[in-house]
Amino acid sequence: MTLSLAQVRSPLQGSVSLPGDKSLAHRAALFAALAEGESEVGNYPDSGVTRAMRGALESLGVPSTIDGGVLRVKGNGMHPFPNSGATAYCGNSATTIRLLAGAVAATHSAAVLDGSEGLRKRPMNRIVEPLRQMGADVSSTDGCAPLRISPAPLECIGYELPVASAQVLSCLQIAALGAEGESRFTVDAPVRDHTSRMLRAMGAEVVDSWPDVFVESLNKPLSPLHGTLPGDISSAAFLFAAAAIVPGSRITVTGVGVNPTRTGILDVLSKMGAKVSLANEREEMGEPVADVTLAAEPLHCVEIAGDLVVRSIDEFPAIAAVAAFAEGRTVVREAEELRYKETDRIAAIVTQLRALGAEVEEFEDGFAVCGGTLKGGTACANGDHRLAMSMAVCGLCAPVSVEGAEILNESFPDFERVIMSLM
Repeated sequence: MTLSLAQVRSPLQGSVSLPGDKSLAHRAALFAALAEGESEVGNYPDSGVTRAMRGALESLGVPSTIDGGVLRVKGNGMHPFPNSGATAYCGNSATTIRLLAGAVAATHSAAVLDGSEGLRKRPMNRIVEPLRQMGADVSSTDGCAPLRISPAPLECIGYELPVASAQVLSCLQIAALGAEGESRFTVDAPVRDHTSRMLRAMGAEVVDSWPDVFVESLNKPLSPLHGTLPGDISSAAFLFAAAAIVPGSRITVTGVGVNPTRTGILDVLSKMGAKVSLANEREEMGEPVADVTLAAEPLHCVEIAGDLVVRSIDEFPAIAAVAAFAEGRTVVREAEELRYKETDRIAAIVTQLRALGAEVEEFEDGFAVCGGTLKGGTACANGDHRLAMSMAVCGLCAPVSVEGAEILNESFPDFERVIMSLM
C-alpha cells in the first residue's frame, strides 16, 4: 500500500478522540488475566500490536473478547496458566513477550515465548538475567527469542536496571508479585509508570518513588479491572505533528492520556514554538487524562537529550517530521535505545528523510535535522508503523508518497481517515 496525503492549502482544524493507549492495553489484557474475576475495559484498541498480547494469552489458556470496544477477560488469578507449557506467539510485539515473561515466571508456569523474525532480533537478556537472579528458570536463544521458561520458586531481589526501560521494569515488577518479600528496582531515569499505577489500582502494593520502585509479593488476589482506557498519546503525537507544521492549524484530541512519563512529545513541540494547552483534566483507571489542544506557531530548532528522550522515546519519528519544517538544526542525542525498536529508528529516520531531500546527520546515539530542506519524494515505511505515519505527515507540506504504509494498521488503522477529517 502506498499512502500519499494531499498537500493542504488551509489549516487543520477540529476535535477528535482516539482509541485507547496501546501501552495500557497490553497491561490491561495481561493484568486482567492475572486477576480473579471478570474485567471489563472500555475504549480498547483492536490493532496488530494489541492482538499479539491477546493471542498469546489465549494460547496459554486465557481467552478474551472485544465487543463495542469493550475488552472482557475472565481472570485465572496468579495460578499457573491453564495451558502451561504451550508456545505463545507474540508477533512483533516486544511489550508482549517481555511483560508476559514476567507473568509466566510469577505464576510458576511453563511456556515458550516466540515471535516474528523482527522480534527475534530484539534484545532479551535484559530481562532474562534479572529473572534468573530472582530464581526463574528462563533461557534465551543467543540473547533473543524464543524464550523458554519452566516453573521455579522466585525470591525478592534488589536490582539496578542497566538501561532505563519500562518494558524491562514492568517484566520484573510482574515477576516480583510471585516472589517472597519485597523487591526493589532502581532506574537511572524516569520511565513509564503505567504498570505501577494499574497494579496499585488492582490492589497490589507497589511504591514508585524514582529512582526506586518497590514491589511486595501479593498477599491477596488482584482485583479485576473496570474502566476506560485514555486515548493513545503515541497516536495523538502524529496529529499534533501535523497541526504543528501546517500554519494556522488548531486541533484538540479529547480524553488523551497525559501521564507525565509520556508527555515528552508535548514538551518538545512546546519548546519548538507550538502552543499546547490542557483542559478537563481528570483520572481514568489511575491514569491522568485531559483534552489536549495544539495550535500552530512558527517553529524553531531545539536540542533534545536526557530525561526528555526517555519521555519521548516512541515519538521521535513524529518529532523528526516536525524538525524538518522548523527553522534551524534540531539535534537529538542520548537516544541510542531507538536503534532497538521495531527497526533501527535512528538509521531509518535518517535514511527516509534523506530520501525526501532533507539534510540529516546520523550519530551513534541520535540524529540532527536541518529544517526547511525537505523537498519531497518517495519514502519507505521499513515495516515500522511510526515511520510510516511520520513520513506521511511530511506529505501535508511537500509531495510525499510512503510505500509499505499498510504497516500503520499495526497501531493506528484510522490514521488517514482521522487526518482527512481535520482538513
